[in-house]
Parts: sequence; structure tokens; C-alpha cells
Amino acid sequence: MALNLRQKQTECIIRMLNLNQPLNATGTANEEVYKILIYDKFCQNILSPLIHVKDLRKHGVTLYFLIDKDRKPVHDVPAVYFVQPSQVNVQRIVADASRSLYDSLHLNFSSSIPRPLLEDLASGTLNSESIDKILKVHDQYLEFVTLEHNLFSLAQKFCYVQLNDPSAGDREIEEIVEKVASGLFCVLATLAVVPVIRCPSGGPAEMVASVLDQKLRDHLLSKNNLFTEGGGFASSFQRPVLCIFDRNFELSVGIQHDFRYLPLVHDVLGLRLNRLSVPGEKGGMRSCELDSSDPFWVANGSLEFPEVAVEIETQLNKYKKDVDEVNRRTGGTDGAEFDGTDLIGNTKHLMNAVNSLPELTERKQVIDKHTNIATVLLGEIKERSLDSYAKKENDMMVRGGIDRNELLGVLRGKGTKMDKLRFAIIYLICSESINPSEVEAIETSLRESEVDTCAFQYVKKMKSLNVSLASSNSASRSNIVDWAEKLYGQSISAVTAGVKNLLSSDRQLALTRIVEALMEGRPNPDVDSYLVFDPRAPKSGSGTSGSHLKGPFKEAIVFMIGGGNYMEYGSLQEFAQRQQPVKHVIYGTTEILTGIEFVEQLTVLGQKMGLGGTVASPAPTL
Repeated sequence: MALNLRQKQTECIIRMLNLNQPLNATGTANEEVYKILIYDKFCQNILSPLIHVKDLRKHGVTLYFLIDKDRKPVHDVPAVYFVQPSQVNVQRIVADASRSLYDSLHLNFSSSIPRPLLEDLASGTLNSESIDKILKVHDQYLEFVTLEHNLFSLAQKFCYVQLNDPSAGDREIEEIVEKVASGLFCVLATLAVVPVIRCPSGGPAEMVASVLDQKLRDHLLSKNNLFTEGGGFASSFQRPVLCIFDRNFELSVGIQHDFRYLPLVHDVLGLRLNRLSVPGEKGGMRSCELDSSDPFWVANGSLEFPEVAVEIETQLNKYKKDVDEVNRRTGGTDGAEFDGTDLIGNTKHLMNAVNSLPELTERKQVIDKHTNIATVLLGEIKERSLDSYAKKENDMMVRGGIDRNELLGVLRGKGTKMDKLRFAIIYLICSESINPSEVEAIETSLRESEVDTCAFQYVKKMKSLNVSLASSNSASRSNIVDWAEKLYGQSISAVTAGVKNLLSSDRQLALTRIVEALMEGRPNPDVDSYLVFDPRAPKSGSGTSGSHLKGPFKEAIVFMIGGGNYMEYGSLQEFAQRQQPVKHVIYGTTEILTGIEFVEQLTVLGQKMGLGGTVASPAPTL
């Protein structure tokens, strides 16, 4: 059975809501217990895309509260806590227990609770004589947000800034790496799989892979490890490959404009946790949900926007036709006198019509929702010429440049300040060599539009560093490399490497091409230098390669450190569906970012390095 992260995480949450009791065939506990759910903000975000209010009621949850809100006592009712293991949360739990807010407390931590916190919990409840209130403590290993069957985020903010901050010390970097590895461990524990890990050497990807490998090795030594139930013959026979990358591997994808429906909705309308707000028909904002329960979204999310508009029209016409058919069938006998002979047939038609009404109503709601979204998107596209940005950026990547007049025409034309800044940065990334007069003209144009150029200067600095690395002789090179690696992680050469390869003729991203090669598991110059970590194999030095690599792989988990996006997710899903037989790829990232959010992180790094000029509108502060 294919790995289904959303299903597995939902099952864990349902079991938790049922006081970690075994569930029956209907997916509920044999004995229904009414209870209260207490969560923190992070765990609310984990629950939000998976569990709706009606689902909570189905599992006996009558009330739910954030842990940091003041709550009144509710006697004779157990409380299920789902929170991160933090000092603040533990103190709050101790306070709740000592005040006897609830009959009993079932504590579920989103990841493994460290021993010092467990000791604080024990001593705090002992001192207040309330330890008997705490019935169970569970480590749930659920510290990630699943947005679709094959898409997850660790919801760890500003990772790119933290890892690339020139002033970050080794200790801070190690803390971030540990946090990312712990999040990935939670994902693997939920799936109950021990993958073969592949990553490029150097930089954050290798650091995370190495820490994760050690975590898995340590855990596999314990008797009751989390991988035994999923570690039957089938899963040990065919394991997935976990491919870890760092955002610098392919910087442009985090910045460019995309004209496909899902990335466009995310980038322009700010899709978050599968929800967004659009103007309603009667004024005010209306909240919409876009997830696997919406058949139109599932079927058309990867299409270009004009195709989506056509599909909405097609669905609307089909709906009207079906409504007319129901009306025709239940509308009597065309005005002829009723003689009773048609009674049985007409009753049957009425029954069919009544049965089809809920389905027709649901279809109409979906069509109305997407008509609404498409209308708002169309307004933004026209206002900002987003179709032109997407096309010209794509052309630049394929050709490796753009005509100077065309370039300046875009920067002086329609679009927000951020659209222009993103376009200018894509130009920098795509150009094999930097033309100083062209760059000066771009900077002048950006300043005229009052655009903060910090992010542009930061990428320019990275580019010039690559050039100086390539041209410097070996004697002085080591010093520059040391400085560069401190500044940008070890993937700096990737910022401009393989510009021509970024998009092949079928628009396949570099990431997708590398994942394809890693899944094949055959010798390939693109990936031969990639490290291999196999937590189930005897340890033989860091990242040994080749001997125990059991390719080809049917399943892959692809993880991007420093921010991912829907463009990469879409590209990987298209690749998986194209394969014969169909492969299965899960895509995850430290956080899912729009182009705007990623450029804001580049801006912060530019500011930290003292680059760029301040303008009328200040850069976003974090």
C-alpha cells in the first residue's frame, strides 16, 4: 500500500481523541466518552487541515480551547491535551491539574517530551498533590502539518534566514538542524518507515541527514521502537528513499511567478492551511476551504489558469443541463390532463430528483466557490500582468537571458514593487555573466519605483562570489571558500549552477530531475556524488555510497530545507503520475512560502549584510 501521510496522521489524531483506545471498524471507540480538547497554537494548525468540528463531535469532543486562554472548571469530564512539549505548556498543565479543572488529564505531546520537562511535570503535580489527575502521558510524534495526501510542512518559520545568517554561530545552526531532523523523524515514525537517505554533500542537507540517520539508528536499538508494526516483510522488502535538499539547490523556484491554478491561488490570494478568504457576493470576506474534499480543486489545481476558467464554464453548463433534466422529468406530462396512468413513473422520477438534489446543491456550491476565486484572480492578473511575468521568467530560464529593452520594459510596466523585484532577481539568477551596465539600469529602475533592493543586492553578492570563486587561484581560494561557506552554507555554487538545466523542454525542474535519478538508483553522473545513509545498515563512515542501495524505488519522500512551494510539489506529482507503473512521491519542507515571503527572507539577509538602500517603504521586519 502506498504511503499516505494524511491518512496515517488523521488515524493517530482520532486514536488520541478517543483516549488512545483501540478503535472499532467504524473508526470510533467502543465506549463513547464525552471529553474536552485542549491544544496550543501549533497543534491547532496540525489539527486544522485534518479534523473539522463535526469530526470532533463524532469522537465525543464537546468543547475545545487553546491552552493559554483562561478556562472555567468542567467537572466529571476528562480532558485531552494536545500540545508541544515546552516549559510554558508544562507549567500550564500543572496549574490546570492543581486547580482540578477537569476530572482527569490525558496528555499528548506533539513530539517526544524531554526528560527535564517530564521531571518538572512530575514534581509540579506532586507538590500540588494533583498527580492522580494525570492519567496518561503519550509522545505522539505528530509535529508536522499535512496539507494534502502527499504534502507536509514542519511549520518552522524563517529557516532560510537562520541557516544563511552570516552572524549565526555553530550552536544556533546545530539547534536548527536538530529541530528539522526531529520534525522529519516524526513524519517517518507516523509512516512507520525507515528510508534510505540521499542528499548532496555539504551544507544543511548533509547535516540534517546525518543527525536523522543517528536518531533512527538509536531508536532502532530500543525494544519497543516505533518502526516494528510497520516493519513487516512488505515494508522491509521495499523501502522508500528520502531525498533531502537545501533551498540554495534551486533558488529561482522559490521566487518566480507561476501561472498554474494552485501556485497562483497560494501566491496571489495567500492560501494558508488549505483556507483562504475571498470577497463574498454581498460584500465582506468569505472563507473558503480548498482540500481533498473539493473534487474541482483536486482535478484542476495543476492546470494553467486559462484552462481552469474553461473548466469552470464546462462544469457550470453541465450542472445547468442536469438541473433542466431533473425539472423536465418531474414537471408532469407537458400540461396534458392528468389521468393517473403516469403516477408510478412520475413518483419514481420525483424520488430520483429528491435523491439527486444534495449532489446538485454540492456541485453548485463548488462551482460558485471557484467562480468567485477565479474572478478575484483574473482581476489581479490583469492589474499586475502576472501572465506576462510568468511567461517572461520562464523564457529567461530557458534562454539564459533577456533583451535589455524587454527587461526594462517589464520593470517600468505593470505589477507591484514585489513583482518587479522578483523579476529582477530571476534575471540575476538566469544570467550566466553579469553585465554591470545592465545591473545598474535595473537598480536605477527599481529605485525609481521605490523598491527596496536589499534582496537584489544579496543575490548579486552571491553571484559575484561564485565568479570570484571560479577565477581565484587555489592558494587564495581556501580563504574565500571558508568565508563563503560561513556566509551561505556550502551550496553557494548552486545559486548559478546549471541555469540551462533549470527548465528542460518539458519544464521539469532540476529538483524533479534529480529525484527521478535517485529513484532509479542506477549510476548517473548527476547523482553519483550524492551521499547515502542507511540507518538499518552497519555504520561504515559518513555517507558511504553504492553497495547497499536497493533501487529502483517505488516511493520517495522529498524534503526541502529552507522553504518549499506549490510549484515544486506540482512538478514532483506530475513526474510521479507520468511513470509506468505510477510512482509515489511525498513532498515536505520546513515551511511553505509564497514568492513574496521568500524574497522577504532574502531582504532580511541583505539587511544583515548591510546591503541595499533604504527607500520610502521599509522592508518587512520579522
